[in-house]
Amino acid sequence: MTIIFVIVHIGFTIFCWYNIDATIIDYFTLDRIGVLLLTILSVLTVTTVYHGFIYLEKDPPRTFAIYHTALIALVTAMSGAYLANGMTIVWIFVEATTLAVAALIYHDRTALSLEATWKYVFVCSVGIALAYLGILFLGFTVHDARLLHLSFASVTDIARLANPLYLKIAFVFVFVGYSTKMGLFPMHTVTVDAHTVAPPPISAFISTTLMNVGFLAIFRIYALFSATSVLSFMNHVLILSGLLSLLVSAGYMLKAKHNKRMLAYSSMENMGIVAIGLGVGGIGYYAAIFHIVLHSFTKAGLFYQIGQSYKVMGTYELDKSGNYMNLYPAGATTLLLGLLCITAIPPSGMFISELLLLKSMVIQHYYFYLIVVSLILCFVLYALLTRVLHIVYSQPRGNESKLHEPVNPWQTVSQFILFGIVIFLCFVQPTVFRELIEGIVSGLPK
Repeated sequence: MTIIFVIVHIGFTIFCWYNIDATIIDYFTLDRIGVLLLTILSVLTVTTVYHGFIYLEKDPPRTFAIYHTALIALVTAMSGAYLANGMTIVWIFVEATTLAVAALIYHDRTALSLEATWKYVFVCSVGIALAYLGILFLGFTVHDARLLHLSFASVTDIARLANPLYLKIAFVFVFVGYSTKMGLFPMHTVTVDAHTVAPPPISAFISTTLMNVGFLAIFRIYALFSATSVLSFMNHVLILSGLLSLLVSAGYMLKAKHNKRMLAYSSMENMGIVAIGLGVGGIGYYAAIFHIVLHSFTKAGLFYQIGQSYKVMGTYELDKSGNYMNLYPAGATTLLLGLLCITAIPPSGMFISELLLLKSMVIQHYYFYLIVVSLILCFVLYALLTRVLHIVYSQPRGNESKLHEPVNPWQTVSQFILFGIVIFLCFVQPTVFRELIEGIVSGLPK
């Protein structure tokens, strides 16, 4: 059943490419950014289902069925959120992702997973409620009953006529609400805990495609309000949240002792970069979208590999990890390649996106932000390098390294493919891909 669903989803994605910018049954529009993120979702659904089958090979049928039912529900909800053409429709699908993810986080049925599940449901529900308040506040400014459905097309008209103060309040509520999904400060803690306890394939989904849902929800509101007088206010909110996300993630990564938690804070750091790119504007818009694409493939591959490292070493604890190159050379090589990609070291395509971000700061004369971001990224680079190199080459602290469970090297192929895409996009950005991103950001202020 799951394989059939994956095939149908791929077919639907191809259909969307052939019908881009078309509207489906009034509630969904196949716009460029929605189709781009849907494509990423289709690719990662294939790899996540593959690694999910491996992860669940010893689980009983009931657990297997619950896992895949929740996964199908999650992919469906995310697909709807990507293509929805109204604020209320997006809100419904984002809330649906919370319920699906909760079932997946609790997969292992441990006390820690139960705590993380309830925390995820509670904080995300609060965030979604805040986003709904923002939608309601915007709805209060509507005097024409024909606009009450709050489609994105009608929100443009509402924003043009509304009091700027109302728009600022609505944006803050929506931004804080959906930052629970995007993993930005101040609602970042829930996603970090979820990454830590969820099965590795689900952690890959939460830290990529689900974060993309939060980004898209915020991006759509930003794009609709960008033609109004609140643009400068929104930019300052995005930059402030992005800088704080970078600062917090760097601080926690420097003392991270859990391998999956380290990657979770890395996701927060990358979402901070995306937020700053939007806030800076100019070529920062292109950099933000490009970074979202590259981060999705890179981080998914890293979580898949960390899941394999758990099988090999029997632990996620950094101090108990080590000697990975001798225990599992294929996995260690993959992990090193993923390290190059996530730290934006050439030939990683993320080097291009981060370079464009820094260039946009120079063009916009944001020299203070340039210095702060550069310094924080140095700390992030140090944190990731020291920890990953310890896993690959050093001996476990206080323990003798030994093989816990062998892993077939062919399981690393999917990660090499994902990292290969990231490296390829460093050297070649196909015309179709480049024009797609340029079309997405073309309506934003220069």
